[in-house]
Amino acid sequence: MVKVREVECKTLLTKSGLADYAINCYTGCEHGCRYCYARFMMKFTGHTEEWGSFVDVKVNGPEVLLKQLKRTKPGSVFVSSVCDGWQPLEERYHLTRRCIETLLRYDYPITILTKSSLIERDVDILSKGKVDFGVTVTTLNENLRKLFEQKASPSEQRLKVLELAKSKGITSYIFLGPLIPFLSDTEEELSKTMKAIAGIKPDYLYIDRLNLRWGVWDSLRDALLSFSPELIEKYRKILFESRWSDSYSKELRKRVIKVAGRHRLNGRLRFCF
Repeated sequence: MVKVREVECKTLLTKSGLADYAINCYTGCEHGCRYCYARFMMKFTGHTEEWGSFVDVKVNGPEVLLKQLKRTKPGSVFVSSVCDGWQPLEERYHLTRRCIETLLRYDYPITILTKSSLIERDVDILSKGKVDFGVTVTTLNENLRKLFEQKASPSEQRLKVLELAKSKGITSYIFLGPLIPFLSDTEEELSKTMKAIAGIKPDYLYIDRLNLRWGVWDSLRDALLSFSPELIEKYRKILFESRWSDSYSKELRKRVIKVAGRHRLNGRLRFCF
């Protein structure tokens, strides 16, 4: 059961390292992905619940955004940086959609990234402005997907929505990551994923490895204990020991380039590590 709390925010548009600004209509995320880097938000919210078990809904977000836009220097906006703007609660609240409508009305360039097929609801408005539309894909293996991102939409559904967006002329991309060591980053699994991606022909493709962020290790370790406990020590080396980490990164880049080349995707790659 997810604890939902309706709150009012003072600001919604914030400065960001991913774009000039970011908006997040929710604090917390129902998806509760094992590797989620946004766990650090718990340090600022006062929540003691497990990540993924609480969401604060910024019910006045669209109104606050409108006031901010009237006095803010124009710039690019990332939606959303520390939650999924299309997590299940968005179907009820429509906050992210309303904010996007406002941003497009004021001609702000938008970059979107989601793991939710709910965004299909909003494809109708995304073609009305400068939008880069992206979906995260960690793996096409449903058993792995359910282990690491249980409450997100199946990867196949995300790709179908991306294909729809591309057919509408919307700039489309895939964030392939984080690749899960020894599970989704193998040549066999990468080949399956790259083949599916090549069929859609996204405009570009981000690649990222698994990184150590606040609170992530305990979550990953718990998942591995139930799935592949023999991998725990290997993960510990990759995440905590620089020599192993650097070696892993180099080998992973080579593997990705090799597999992407088979599917003529090399020209679309953008590495994040």
